Amino acid sequence: MGLTVAVTGPTGEIGISTVAALERHPDVERVIGMARRPFDPAAHGWTRTEYRQGDILDRASVDELVADADVVVHLAYLIMGSREESRRINLKGTRTVFEATVAAPRPTRLVYTSSVAAYGYHADNPVPLTENVPTRGSDEHYYSAQKAECEQVLHEVTDGSDLQVYVLRPCIVAGPKAPALADNMPWRTVREALPLPLRGAATMMQSMLPLAPNPGVPLQLVHHDDVASAIALAASGAGVPGAYNLAGEGEITLGDVARATGTRSVRVPQATVRLASAAIARLPLMPSAAEWVHIGRTSVVMDTFRARSLLGWDPQYTSKQTLDALAGSL
Repeated sequence: MGLTVAVTGPTGEIGISTVAALERHPDVERVIGMARRPFDPAAHGWTRTEYRQGDILDRASVDELVADADVVVHLAYLIMGSREESRRINLKGTRTVFEATVAAPRPTRLVYTSSVAAYGYHADNPVPLTENVPTRGSDEHYYSAQKAECEQVLHEVTDGSDLQVYVLRPCIVAGPKAPALADNMPWRTVREALPLPLRGAATMMQSMLPLAPNPGVPLQLVHHDDVASAIALAASGAGVPGAYNLAGEGEITLGDVARATGTRSVRVPQATVRLASAAIARLPLMPSAAEWVHIGRTSVVMDTFRARSLLGWDPQYTSKQTLDALAGSL
């Protein structure tokens, strides 16, 4: 008998690629996906996947999802949103999934997709980051703080259980099916906010629109298909349980991202970004979106040797190739 894998968030930017990878994996017999939106697996040509509409905040729905699963893959997570809404969904929902998985008699393996952001943006973090660096998060950035706290919850709930726990920490995920990086660049954000009749002429206005600051801090990208392949490996029990960094080979800068996505950039000293980050951290009532400035203040480049050597992960895209694939889909 092959594995039955339950997946929360199968309709998201990583979820679609993950289910496709699980469908192809020889050890997987059945995939059960659950998310809030309507979804038809047959529309993607999937034959091993069934879908249940449900919410990770609803314990009964989660209990039903994991009851028949050998492996639980938790992907459901709100990235862009208010600090309050994201905390409710991400912390409470994630705890619900972890507790339901531990309580269910059948699951033997749990795969959780965390983030490089869990390490936080600390000046004393080593470069590159390895998996033994503490996941301290950065309180001033809601996403980073919540990712670190979710890992704490994971240990709290699963330590002492018999579950094999895998934690995957990808860098920025991008590609044709994961356009969030491009969608949130200043030029594209402003363009989408324009009335529809003006969008056709928006290119003529580009010189008047906001610039993306480029402090020159190196970035890594990872393709959604490469993240999916790592998740499938973990779901099948490859390597050993534990944490794994995921990133494509090579580095880019925010200026490279800006050019590829049609946003102008301006080079700024890294000290300027650090000052802006410190100022935003002190200001009350700042929009949650403004907190993303913190990612530019220090390097969060990761070492991926552990994933390649132990998990057997073989990413097919470099950071530059991932950016090119994203740009080609816009």
